[in-house]
Amino acid sequence: MKNLAEFAQAIEEKIEGKMDLSEIQQLIEKPKFEGQGDLAFPCFALAKMMRKAPPKIAQELAPRISHSAFEKVVADGAYINAFFHKKVESKAVIEEIKMKRNAYGQHEFGKQKNIVIDFSSPNIAKPFSMGHLRSTVIGNSLAKIAEKCGYQPVKINHLGDWGTKFGKLIVAYKQWGDEDAVQKQPIKELLELYVKFHQEAEKNPR
Repeated sequence: MKNLAEFAQAIEEKIEGKMDLSEIQQLIEKPKFEGQGDLAFPCFALAKMMRKAPPKIAQELAPRISHSAFEKVVADGAYINAFFHKKVESKAVIEEIKMKRNAYGQHEFGKQKNIVIDFSSPNIAKPFSMGHLRSTVIGNSLAKIAEKCGYQPVKINHLGDWGTKFGKLIVAYKQWGDEDAVQKQPIKELLELYVKFHQEAEKNPR
């Protein structure tokens, strides 16, 4: 990541060789909350070397760190937090998309690897809902992202366990079913029978 490397280099210049660039890069993290910035460097590792409390180190270093990639760099407790220039970053991303077109975001770290993604896997004894559509769309989107990263996605929408669910429906129909009602509104009536089965099973587990 270009900005991470730039942030690490800017920090390295100010701590005067107390930590090498690769160590700094490994310590940089993403802040927990969006309002805290885009990158954060914890100063705990510098405390022993500089013989100062981490918050004090952050307060001293943050005002001295500047780079064209960052709108501002601030101290936040024991962390040095950097905020990207949003307009500059947005423009750079758009230009990269225009240049790479369909290849934008493409990677090969998943090459020759499979990844299994489960979709909605609905209960076939109950009606489908918008929730099933939502999880299926999310699953398909994740599969496309994985494919873009070189993986071979295995997409599953499991419709198993037919026997148990339909067994319950058959028992419920035999016990409380009304053929005319089921003929008129099959989905509604069968769902009510399925629900009734579970209610009765709780009352009489045996």
